[in-house]
Amino acid sequence: MKDNKIWGCFLHLSFNMWEDYISPHRPFRGFRPYLELSEPLYNDAINKMAEEGINLVAIELGDAVEYECYPEIAVHNAWKPERLLREVERIKSLGMEPIPALNFSAGHDTWMGEYSRMVSTDEYYKFCAGIIDEICKIFGNPRFFHLGLDEETFSHQSYQSHVTIRKNDAWWSDFYIMIGEVMKHGARPWIWPDYMLWNEPGQFYSKMPKSVIQSNWYYGESFDVKQKHVKAYIELEDHKFDQIPTGSFHNNNFESIGNTVKFCSENIDDSRLLGFLQTFWKPTIEEYRDLILTGIELAGKAKRKFYE
Repeated sequence: MKDNKIWGCFLHLSFNMWEDYISPHRPFRGFRPYLELSEPLYNDAINKMAEEGINLVAIELGDAVEYECYPEIAVHNAWKPERLLREVERIKSLGMEPIPALNFSAGHDTWMGEYSRMVSTDEYYKFCAGIIDEICKIFGNPRFFHLGLDEETFSHQSYQSHVTIRKNDAWWSDFYIMIGEVMKHGARPWIWPDYMLWNEPGQFYSKMPKSVIQSNWYYGESFDVKQKHVKAYIELEDHKFDQIPTGSFHNNNFESIGNTVKFCSENIDDSRLLGFLQTFWKPTIEEYRDLILTGIELAGKAKRKFYE
């Protein structure tokens, strides 16, 4: 069978999506003013992806790059643009597609520095446009651009000292601006749709463009269509959206990605099932080496089983 699907992994350069986070069960969250990255692990993970047949790497960039347009947001020891360019070229040389990811959710934008406090202002729009433009040039006009946009709710920000939530037309206005900036560079917008999809489905289905790729996510191992996170895959298919379903390996959930592939391949039309994405949701540091490499192995295993 021809390998015509996306088999992706989501890897972090930056993990600065939370202003502060005191939750005892997630101590790895919270802002770090330095680049929290093990380059040996990062390199091993990229090489492991190539070995496992992964063909797409979505890289969460955040403040881990010293952008020429906004160098002030970079953390200490951030990569220079030329270092990122070399990495983009290396990933391509391994037969994989590098895709930029930046999270523009108002609940995950600590990486923006002072601009995270300027949401929905002209200065904020200028910042978003500048960063997207620079990244698209470094990546050589990528096919996709992952904009994040998940979990913009109070409950998800309850441990943070600064809470920002856009609702209704305020969210949609900013959303249209951001996807417009991505599309200027020929990239297709890609998002986590949970905020609107799970909480305001009426708005979602009436206002979400079909051009936007949807990565609904569900990290459990048992798929029950009565569960809203699982049901969302079916509803997205009913409305004929292109999907890249997302599993994970972050908490000994060994069957997540495999069962995601099985369930979604049985319930989403092949023409709209663009592929699958595996996540880890841990910083790329040695403490999580085994977890990240195991997650990549599980993604490779799920791919092989899909083509059996």
